[in-house]
Amino acid sequence: MKIIHVSAECYPVAKVGGLADVVGSLPKYLRADEVDASVIMPKYGNEWMANHNFKNELKAQAPFGDLPFDFSIQREKKDTLGFPLYVTDIPHRFDRAGIYVDQESGVPYSDEFERFLSFQVGVLDWINQMDKKPDVIHCHDHHSALIPFMVSQCYRYGDLKHIPTVLTVHNGEYQGVFSHEKQHLIPDFDPKNGGLLDWDGKLNCLAAGLKTCWRITTVSPSYMKELSYNSHGLEELFRSEQQKSRGIINGIDTEVWNPDTDPMIAHHYNKKKTAKGKRKNKKELCEYFGLDPQYPTFSFIGRLVREKGADLLPDLFRTFLESTQSVNFVVLGTGDRALHYQFEAMSDRFVGYFDATLDYNESLAHQIYAGSDFMVMPSRVEPCGLNQMYAMRYGTVPIVRNIGGLKDSVVDIGKSDGYGITFHDFSIEAAAEAIQRGINLYQQGNKMAGTRKKIMNLDFSWNASAKEYIKLYHELIR
Repeated sequence: MKIIHVSAECYPVAKVGGLADVVGSLPKYLRADEVDASVIMPKYGNEWMANHNFKNELKAQAPFGDLPFDFSIQREKKDTLGFPLYVTDIPHRFDRAGIYVDQESGVPYSDEFERFLSFQVGVLDWINQMDKKPDVIHCHDHHSALIPFMVSQCYRYGDLKHIPTVLTVHNGEYQGVFSHEKQHLIPDFDPKNGGLLDWDGKLNCLAAGLKTCWRITTVSPSYMKELSYNSHGLEELFRSEQQKSRGIINGIDTEVWNPDTDPMIAHHYNKKKTAKGKRKNKKELCEYFGLDPQYPTFSFIGRLVREKGADLLPDLFRTFLESTQSVNFVVLGTGDRALHYQFEAMSDRFVGYFDATLDYNESLAHQIYAGSDFMVMPSRVEPCGLNQMYAMRYGTVPIVRNIGGLKDSVVDIGKSDGYGITFHDFSIEAAAEAIQRGINLYQQGNKMAGTRKKIMNLDFSWNASAKEYIKLYHELIR
């Protein structure tokens, strides 16, 4: 069984969020089950691409409105990711360091539609000339969601109509919405079917993919339900397509996220040496941020954006920093500039209790997972969430809002089988109560140790989820 994953991101090649982690790990687990899985993505002008060697598989030209474009398909020579990685090299489209935004200004690229449409056209032209075509084309988010439309509608890809397409929605917040004036850039199709591209009077890439793919998946069962009543205008479409939809919770790559072997943390440890390992790593973490390791340490890692609930954090943390309780707070992330200013001011005001690194730093993220006592995730929207799984893998207790994949992966310690702390309302009061419960747990040494032991024994690997995808592929092929 041959599966091609089409994605804008893939860890460690190019990462903005959880999409990269999924695409960088799921194919490895599929291959362990004897599935011929590979990934194709754009060739960005970033450091990873520059430091790896590629060989050409195809050089060609494809239509793009009135002007064709040149592209090449290349394969990473050594398969260092554990699966074949292919890239689409399109001059002047992707030979930039940024993925979605200019790294200097932080402004999104103005040619987003042209970039990702040309990528998808290049991918389909490559598949079109293959002798052994894939059994399934698995698309990820709106950047590849026009592929199901083009496979089913464009004359150029008539020979591919029989190939099943899967579209996984990692985040329905982003849909790829553009003016219909750009529609002429898509390879020719019957104009009477142009309505498949439309949603609410605009060309909506995600909507087009949802309408025309063979199966829709989302990254957790709860998020699948949530999209039917909260998906930025696509609620009716998700409801109408529910018969071909399925929620499959993400896993994590337990080879990358392993405190016993992780090269990015200061001290290795495992389930048998958790207390000592956590203590040593917490000391390193607190020294880095200038904090006192005797106090409970709460961390946030992620994009500083509205959907992650990051705007709640300044007032939430100040609730405790301005109290008589001694608590440490750490923030790692980048995003909303207004939040950057607030966190910088808090770092100056609450020296020794709060600090923030306003950057993307993968190595520091690993050390934070290893050295923290608690990981805070107050998300407004969380399709699956991986940070809570990474945290538990390292014995760090998650404090999460009971939504999406967080709801599916964290059970509150108030229940007999619980192992995390959850809250329901998106409010300072609800989140503060959850953090206070964390402080109380920390002060109960034996219970805290037992909770750490429990979460480190949980299995959040891709093993079960990969089997769900394999089952889905077999259903489509049959």
